[in-house]
Amino acid sequence: MTNERRVLVHPDKQALGASVAARFITKIIDVIDDQGQASIAISGGSVSTLVLAAIGQSPARESVDWSKVHVWWVDERWVPKGDADRNDTGTESDFFAHVSIPDDNIHRMPSSDEGLTIDEAAAKYAEELAGSASSDAMAPSFDITLLGVGPDGHTASLFPEFPQLAITDRSVVPVDDSPKPPPQRLTLTYPVINASQRVWVVLSGAEKASVLGLALAGASVEDVPVGGVQGRKRTVFFIDQDAARDVPENLIASTY
Repeated sequence: MTNERRVLVHPDKQALGASVAARFITKIIDVIDDQGQASIAISGGSVSTLVLAAIGQSPARESVDWSKVHVWWVDERWVPKGDADRNDTGTESDFFAHVSIPDDNIHRMPSSDEGLTIDEAAAKYAEELAGSASSDAMAPSFDITLLGVGPDGHTASLFPEFPQLAITDRSVVPVDDSPKPPPQRLTLTYPVINASQRVWVVLSGAEKASVLGLALAGASVEDVPVGGVQGRKRTVFFIDQDAARDVPENLIASTY
């Protein structure tokens, strides 16, 4: 098994979502067969509307024992529970409404109306992560982490030139001045993301071709944060043809 980055190109956005969904279902079944349960970390935005929604509509989802799947978030917007801006709000209708994951297995990040400060919320989620980790690790080693990418190269809520990029001694940190609204967020840090067994980055559209090319070419993580993610076993960029413009030919793989 190699953890070298590879890129899988799909004809269009719809094919991209369907392909990642099918691969996700197959891999989760394999992981559960091997170790009895699976843990995943997800983001919102296109990951939810494209991939998780496709999983939720796939007949193959019935083959998964969802009671053995734990779900965590890589980031969340600091707004009240149920707010349309929260990542978990969209995921509820896209994904959770269509799979039978026990509530206790869904590890949502705190919301702004729980009576906590954003720093307390970060500490609370960090404690929950540590409680599910083995030995003295900060967090579980997720079997699959699904990430999206912004046109500026951010992933999770790790933004270009932000101080959170350099934090290695905490698993969850607040963001107070996100360049895109809402300004306050919670995000996992690189050490937690990169402890994942597999990191799958999903992106589509010509507006993201440039940052993808820069990330794969080794641009500074300060400038292109998605370039700093890497799974222990596998790091795959699932993209559509529009996003493939600046990808080096030698990185494009024919198969997973």
